[in-house]
This record gives sequence, structure tokens and C-alpha cells, in this order.
Amino acid sequence: MKEKIQYHWQLDVYKMSVAAAMKIFEISRNFPKEEKYSLMDQVRRSSRSVSSNIAEGWRRRRYEGAFIDKLNISESEAAETQVWLEYAVKCKYLDREIVRELNKIYDNIIGKLVTMANNTKPWLLKAKMNR
Repeated sequence: MKEKIQYHWQLDVYKMSVAAAMKIFEISRNFPKEEKYSLMDQVRRSSRSVSSNIAEGWRRRRYEGAFIDKLNISESEAAETQVWLEYAVKCKYLDREIVRELNKIYDNIIGKLVTMANNTKPWLLKAKMNR
């Protein structure tokens, strides 16, 4: 029997997004100094935004629209991260194989977010009636 998920950090998609962001943090340390405030900052920011928006969405799941909106933002941040990774390969800062592996992870994350957004019922909080 599956354990009931009470916190955002219990979600597989959240755990995956944090692990991917930490991997990006580590591999981006080798970017040249001139990329510190551009490509390095952008890829780190977008990768971290995936998990932060999952957490925000989790806290807004009383309202289906707000929950879906945060999941959609998280999904778009994951796609943005994939774009920055593509630039890192083209600039020869990262090996194509490392990015291919990260893209698979982000594709999986995006798939889970889309599934959650398309099937919100199990995730939404039930409204309590005051009597």
C-alpha cells in the first residue's frame, strides 16, 4: 500500500527535479568565468525553479486552477533548462552525453507534471464544510 503524500518533498517528481538541479549545479561549476552571470546563472535558476514551483503548487492545491498554473510553470522551467543545456553543449562547456542523460530526466519530469496537471483529482485538497 502506498504511503499518503502529505508534503511536496515526498513527490517523486520533486525529488527528481532537486537531484537534476544539483547535478546541473555541479557540472556548471566548470563553465568559464565569463558565463557566470549569463549561461551558468540561467541554467541554475531555471533548474531550481522546477522544484520551487512544484512546492508552491503543492501548497495551492486547494484551488485547481492555481495548482495547475504552478505545475505548468514548473513544466516550462524544465523545458527552459533543456534549452540552456543545449547552449552549453553548443558552446562546448558540456559533453553531449551528459546533456542527453539530463534531457531524459527532464523529459520524465515534464511527463509527470503533465500527468498531474491533466489528472488533478488525486492531488487536490478537499474543501471542508463548516457547520
